[in-house]
Amino acid sequence: MNTKTPLFIFLLLIFSFTNLLSSDFSFRKYQHVKSFYSDISLNSIEIGLKHNIPPAAIMAIAGLESGYGNGYVAQITGNILSLGAFKGDKELPRLYLPYSKTNKNIIFDSKKIKESDKNDLSWEQRPKSYKRDYRPKPYAGSTSNLELLSYNIKLKDKAHKDCLNDFATRWIKSSSKVKVFRNARVWLNKQVSSRGSDILFDDNTNKKFIEMIGGHSHSFNYRKTWPKKAKLIMAKAGLVKLTSDIHIKKMNFNKAWDR
Repeated sequence: MNTKTPLFIFLLLIFSFTNLLSSDFSFRKYQHVKSFYSDISLNSIEIGLKHNIPPAAIMAIAGLESGYGNGYVAQITGNILSLGAFKGDKELPRLYLPYSKTNKNIIFDSKKIKESDKNDLSWEQRPKSYKRDYRPKPYAGSTSNLELLSYNIKLKDKAHKDCLNDFATRWIKSSSKVKVFRNARVWLNKQVSSRGSDILFDDNTNKKFIEMIGGHSHSFNYRKTWPKKAKLIMAKAGLVKLTSDIHIKKMNFNKAWDR
């Protein structure tokens, strides 16, 4: 009998299992997805634990709403959850910005606009977004320094954190005028009270929360496909396992992501 055969079979099984996990978390192969979640994972976990909201669901919604931080509104304002402005909040006004035919994106950075080929740009009036602008004074709500967060990591991180915190405290709350948000808050509080905060890192808890707040009228997003898209991102990026590995197993982001 060849003594190397059992070892070969064992290694083959390990390799196959690793490949299976990789295929399950197929979105992890994209660098822009990794970069986005690297930026917001710790804040999402911190805010989720503080306010009893499942972190993986928050991250999945942020990825969906902002295009993993690549949407031009999200890049300018830091509003990665596409949160509407409340009374007194600064909103992003109408903007006259060019679209790059080559790169297929809207350019808002004045330096990049100047460096671009004029023939490659198609200018268009962009409508007022009605989303909260998380840039600091005096830029919030203005057409000035649109590229601010692109060049200031600290301000970008603060804007993202403020946005995540707003979602947890101004939207998903017991006094919300939106019934599904009130119901979600009551349900989450009961879950944590009876089962402990680790329930926030449970797959079913994250899925149910997404289903509760979206996919029907008078909700976060009325489109029936919205919960499906958010849950797909959560599954394909392995966000429940990622947040669990970071919080419960005390792994750093890179180790948890590459696991």
